[in-house]
Amino acid sequence: MNTVHKEKNEDLEPMRHSASHVLAQAVLKMFPQAKLGIGPAIDNGFYYDFELPRPLREDDLAEIEKEMKRIQKKNLPLHREMMPRDEAITMFKDSGQTYKLDLLEDIPDDPVSVYVTGDDDFSDLCRGPHMEHTGQTGSFKLDRIAGAYWRGDENKPMLQRIYGLSFPTQQELDEYLAYREKLKLIDHRKLGKDMDLFSFHEESPGNVFWHPKGMRIMTKLMSYWRELHLRNGYVEVRTPVLLTTDTWKRSGHLTTFREKMYMVQTIDADAFNYAVKPMNCDGGMLIYKSTQHSYRDLPLRMGEMGVVHRYESSGETHGLFRVREFTQDDAHIFCTEAQIKDELKGVINLCLEFYKTFGLSVHHIELSTRPEKSVGSDEAWEKAEDIMRQVLTEVKIEYQINEGDGAFYGPKFDFHLEDSVGRTWQCGTIQLDFAQPENFELEYIDEKGEKQRPIMIHRVLYGSIERFVGILLENYGGILPLWISPEPVRIIPIADRHTVYARDVETRLKKAGVAVTVDTRGETMQARIRDAELQKVPYVLVVGDKEQENDTISVRPHGKKDTGMVGVPDFIKMVKKEIKSKAYAKK
Repeated sequence: MNTVHKEKNEDLEPMRHSASHVLAQAVLKMFPQAKLGIGPAIDNGFYYDFELPRPLREDDLAEIEKEMKRIQKKNLPLHREMMPRDEAITMFKDSGQTYKLDLLEDIPDDPVSVYVTGDDDFSDLCRGPHMEHTGQTGSFKLDRIAGAYWRGDENKPMLQRIYGLSFPTQQELDEYLAYREKLKLIDHRKLGKDMDLFSFHEESPGNVFWHPKGMRIMTKLMSYWRELHLRNGYVEVRTPVLLTTDTWKRSGHLTTFREKMYMVQTIDADAFNYAVKPMNCDGGMLIYKSTQHSYRDLPLRMGEMGVVHRYESSGETHGLFRVREFTQDDAHIFCTEAQIKDELKGVINLCLEFYKTFGLSVHHIELSTRPEKSVGSDEAWEKAEDIMRQVLTEVKIEYQINEGDGAFYGPKFDFHLEDSVGRTWQCGTIQLDFAQPENFELEYIDEKGEKQRPIMIHRVLYGSIERFVGILLENYGGILPLWISPEPVRIIPIADRHTVYARDVETRLKKAGVAVTVDTRGETMQARIRDAELQKVPYVLVVGDKEQENDTISVRPHGKKDTGMVGVPDFIKMVKKEIKSKAYAKK
């Protein structure tokens, strides 16, 4: 999850919601036969869904926007009417607004809330809130057209959705448009294509195909994860992608997470008898259960780089940020009740060290509480939430409460990170689970020789490694720190006669453990340098006659001009130090 603008949407909701009504009124003027869907306020603007007699064109937006501004200038009052339900049904039936009638079926109220613009210029089924008149709708701009299934159901009609941007002043709107143009330049999908890191294909929709250079980033991130976990007392495990449906029923996934799961029916079964894992926790519990444990074994910290699958609709998938198959850097800690606080504090410290390495600051931490769909007793949930509050107080970390957004088996801490352009991303999560050890009858033998239930802590740092790569690419604008760069160094010989020397420099760099390539294509030197810039290569080394004679290289850091000749041994020493330190460009 990311936030692209810092103002609170609820502060601007009445203005943006009112703008969506102005949009609907303008569309009805242009298309009197239009059928209206819904039109809420959203971050940075609003949208409205329509069934129209023809597909909208981009040039339609300019005409609709002109009509919106005419309505805005009229300062038409926006007032609420509580209309008898039967009267509202008649009104929307007479006007052919079938989608409003559909909405009314789910609204038990009588009377119902209807907002009227002007002297019955426009009426909409709506609870508000709204501004007093259309002149208070701020500065807006119609942004784009998209398709949207009615009520998000793929079995229902596809409507045309018009998105608009909305801010209190023209200056704020202009600033946001400039900010968004900046975001386009660092869009990880564009960078991934330019840098030849990954691709997406219709043969496996919603999933990423990693190219060799992209896999270098992935493997470096995994190596760092393993290094950090080894230092902190974790062991690594691996669990199967397929588990029986009985297993997922036992853990509660089939009742709380079924819509996201891929089900499998084998040739000898009458029904789905396996499911592809959407999480790694069930497999981790089965490993724990396979051995008898003593209190002396606890805490037991098990980490897994598990590939999981979750079905996301085509409208939900988005580059690396939301894919259907992803690598989750899970860990499951089994501990006694007396060890919970120390283990939670240890994971919090691990998270802070981890994100600092990447130059990502923690913007805020949330404590997410019991959701509507959950497993476990009231007593267990109350105890878990109380312990987590105590831990945050003891480590003196400020936090926010996110009511009802915990995991279905326990409350959680969510770490929201801030990137170089001020966006926040929810990555790490720590979940305290009293329920699953009970579901799976996990045990350990205590000091008295009696059987006890362990407590389980679930946690991730990257979250999804694929998504984290996307975050890093946008945070650094593609110019990744040298230790995870897909191509740290590229050597460009000026002419063919310099190729042998370029290969010699390549060999010495590789022996020192530095990844390097040599560009011997028949393009001009400037064209090859431009290509290296496009692919965000941190260091370009140009070699010609002078460099060959003096055993030197001309160094061009990304985005800069030639910084002069440097001895090869000196460059190797500098680069190795930069890689070892995991240095990153300060924001």
